[in-house]
Amino acid sequence: MKRSAVANLIKWKTDKERKPLVIRGARQVGKTWLMKEFGRTCYESFAYFNFDEEDGLKSIFETNKNPQRIIELLSMIAGKKILPGETLIIFDEIQECPEALNSLKYFKEKANEYHVIAAGRLLGTLLAKPKSYPVGMVNLLDLYPLTFDEFLEAVDPALYTYYGNIVKEQTIEEVFHSRLLEAYNSYLVIGGMPECVASWAEHRDPSRISQIQRELIEVYENDFSKHNGSVNSGRILMVFRSIVSQLAKPNEKFMYGAVREGGRARDFEEAIEWLVSAGMLNRVYNVSKTEHPLSAFDKLDAFKLFVFDTGLLKHMAGIDNGAILLKSDYQFKGQLTENYVLQQLRGRFDVEPRYYADKNCELDFVLQYGTEIIPIEVKSGENKSAPSFKGYVSDNKPQHAIRFSKRGYRRDGLITNIPLYLACKLKDLL
Repeated sequence: MKRSAVANLIKWKTDKERKPLVIRGARQVGKTWLMKEFGRTCYESFAYFNFDEEDGLKSIFETNKNPQRIIELLSMIAGKKILPGETLIIFDEIQECPEALNSLKYFKEKANEYHVIAAGRLLGTLLAKPKSYPVGMVNLLDLYPLTFDEFLEAVDPALYTYYGNIVKEQTIEEVFHSRLLEAYNSYLVIGGMPECVASWAEHRDPSRISQIQRELIEVYENDFSKHNGSVNSGRILMVFRSIVSQLAKPNEKFMYGAVREGGRARDFEEAIEWLVSAGMLNRVYNVSKTEHPLSAFDKLDAFKLFVFDTGLLKHMAGIDNGAILLKSDYQFKGQLTENYVLQQLRGRFDVEPRYYADKNCELDFVLQYGTEIIPIEVKSGENKSAPSFKGYVSDNKPQHAIRFSKRGYRRDGLITNIPLYLACKLKDLL
């Protein structure tokens, strides 16, 4: 499969201001594969070092701070000379060796001609503590599960060829609209975890997907229980397991009392921060005003939490695959669709999505695009009834107002209806 993040890595490689690169992302989203694929396709060679598998590596960094000496020793271990600009140095599971993480600043200061890239399990939780890594001395790249376009390219290359050429205001023929909606429904079932997508591309067996998703969730929950930091692991697990019921509530705003009766912010806010930093949950703040800059109007005590992968949320909610694939109505359909849209939008805009809710109006998402504020309505089917959204658009007359639904790509007065399968292309369609 192909990952669009490779383009970011190529840009990093050619940047004169390049620093050692740290890739963040939830476990199993494909960080190791991406680093090796980048080294294989964009360099003469790569030298791969895994701090979880090779305990002896740690001693190199514990006793040396000189990057030239570190390179000499790593070359001996790799069995080949590591050359500046020609060999990509990959540090995997770097969280197991804090000294190696700290050494990145020495590579930046004294040996920046070497190309160094690093990743690790739950690394985001470590990087959330500025003292634990060289702030300002590394570039950061966030890696997410496959978005719909990456999924489509992996499972149906011929249809992807058509999809990749869709441009602004293009008429999408009914035959392609139907096929893309079918692919979208499949994505809701499978999600974007690389193992799930690879399995679907090879076997087309939904039972295998369910098994992989179940095992992934077990791996994540096991990570929580093994977590031995300052945040209570039991509370992390309670928050994670509450997400489905949280999203099922009428306004979807996160309620501490829904995690545990009588629960307060002070009981669970650290657990939430840990899950967000680990890349497991996506947090969307409510804003008090839909004005630029959005972040100035964040209500820090009012937010929604979504799961980082829609396929995993589908499995956690216990939604039967048939309900999605047979296009029936089912409870949680709207919430699953919102989770999907957020997953497609994350990382596409400079400012992360927000939502807006007061007593008179509710907008599923609000996007900042330059100085423009874009209201977004998410519909799980073809129904376009949305009085609150329409009222907002009528009153504020934004330059763009987007409704994602299963209807075709068309303009409806001030509102542009964009099919759900085009959510990840929104920026190109504006």
